[in-house]
Amino acid sequence: MIRTPLRPLARILKARDQGEDTKAIEKENIRLRHEEMADQARMRAEGRLLVLGAAFFVAFMTIGLRMGTLAGTVAEEPRAVANGNPIIGQRSDIVDRNGRIMATNLETFSLYAHPQDMVDPANAATQLAAIFPEMDEKELLEDFTGSRKFLWVRRQLSPEQMQQVHDIGSPGLLFGPREMRLYPNGPVAAHILGGASYGREGVASAEVIGVAGVERQFDNFLRDPASEGAPLELSLDLTVQATTEEVLHGGMTLMNAKGAASVLMDVYTGEIIAMASLPDFDPNNRPQVLLTGDQSDSPLFNRAVQGVYELGSTFKIFAVAQAMELGLINANTMIDTKGPLTWGRFRIRDFHDYGAQLSATDVIVKSSNIGTARIALQLGGTRQRDFLGELGFLEATPVEMIEAPSGAPLLPRNWSEISTMTISYGHGISTSPLHLAAGYASLLNGGTKVEPTLLRQHHPQNGERIVSERVSRASRDMLRAVVERGTASFGEVLGYEVGGKTGTADKPRENGGGYYDDKVISTFASVFPADNPRYVLIVTLDEPSENSGDKPRRTAGWTAVPVAAEMIRRVAPLLGLRPEIETLQPVGVTLTSN
Repeated sequence: MIRTPLRPLARILKARDQGEDTKAIEKENIRLRHEEMADQARMRAEGRLLVLGAAFFVAFMTIGLRMGTLAGTVAEEPRAVANGNPIIGQRSDIVDRNGRIMATNLETFSLYAHPQDMVDPANAATQLAAIFPEMDEKELLEDFTGSRKFLWVRRQLSPEQMQQVHDIGSPGLLFGPREMRLYPNGPVAAHILGGASYGREGVASAEVIGVAGVERQFDNFLRDPASEGAPLELSLDLTVQATTEEVLHGGMTLMNAKGAASVLMDVYTGEIIAMASLPDFDPNNRPQVLLTGDQSDSPLFNRAVQGVYELGSTFKIFAVAQAMELGLINANTMIDTKGPLTWGRFRIRDFHDYGAQLSATDVIVKSSNIGTARIALQLGGTRQRDFLGELGFLEATPVEMIEAPSGAPLLPRNWSEISTMTISYGHGISTSPLHLAAGYASLLNGGTKVEPTLLRQHHPQNGERIVSERVSRASRDMLRAVVERGTASFGEVLGYEVGGKTGTADKPRENGGGYYDDKVISTFASVFPADNPRYVLIVTLDEPSENSGDKPRRTAGWTAVPVAAEMIRRVAPLLGLRPEIETLQPVGVTLTSN
């Protein structure tokens, strides 16, 4: 700032020349200087007041907006912030091939307690025991009056339960937000989904982890934030899966079976459209693992993947197909079926006496053990084993489930000549229904290998060739004949050409001492439509017994076949397959007159 002199020399000299008072000039300059200083002080004060007012305005607006936000949200208990790695609770959805939800997340709350903050622990224990009947009032009271400063009361609550606990009014009962895994379709596809539980837990969140099925198999993908919430898309069709389970449950009940399994698979892509195992469970309330007894009796046991059984005569088509591929026989080659077939102390017999000879086709249609065994002798054990290995019968299936490795086949220690004969008709080798589905698909789709998958596919697998298209077509014709005039006559479904093979195998005793006389595993392995195959369906019943006649009937033709036929009748339209109905000949009209 430039200061003006109080007594400027030029003005003083001029005032003296004119006889004016020079002191008045000094007083005037002093007054002007004081006025300028006052103006500057006032401007500074006004600026400070303006800044202070703006600051107060911003502060009040911020507080007002925050209060409005809090007023519009649900009240929460105060939570401590934990140090270390944060718990990631978000988990991607699981959907079927059409995008329908099979597993998702639901926001809920957990209940924990600070016993030191409780006013009336006894009342809190009484009220909680009334809200949650599975809790013991005495145990709760011991926990609330003990030395612990923190304890979990319940991992998740429904909104109704949360309100009831809130009404207790105890300051020591606190709620923490978290997500839970929800399966909106209940037990549908329970064995495939598996289930989820909690890993690391905090009062502000919890880690949801898979414990079985695809939830466990794809746990890293489902929890990975990098996937940006993209759902896991399965090959299953939810509607077909629910229908399959409904029909299978009805069939298991009617046939008095202790368990059942089924696999519906696309023969070209390997996609599993539906897979069921009964008895099942609700993954929303997953039962505990059996600690004693046979694990296969547990509802957690997946019979379609983990259950390995002797699947009986369903294996006969593999021996015949391999012999045709090698040029040893054709569909019309006559096979010696005189019996019994003797090998050492073993006797191989047929269910009925089929005479001295049957064609290769009728060996399948009539299900001749003797005929199939003689064909297997032409193949030899080495070639038979290699062929079954190409079809995937010598190792666990590669399906995307954590339980798959436990379903490894049971093979003979020594693949002897008698093993070659018995394996040709499904005895002496134990595999899962899923193995059988993959084997039938590879044989009947034109002869190229497919592997089962639970993930949505958009193209055929185009695997290595197993048999020629000619042999594949001949095998389909044989299986069609089984339904038309053989052991699977109950498998005929109007409008859909069904082909298939029955298999009834005596069930081995648990202690390894031979086989039961009155317990079997019955299986029907089918393909439809047989003239242009699209799907393979396997139905297996554990210890079935059809009791409508004078004597119990346990063979697959009486038990598994009708169940499979009803299943095809129900699911084929859902799969978009139109029935082919033969048109009637036009009715002739005769003109008459009277």
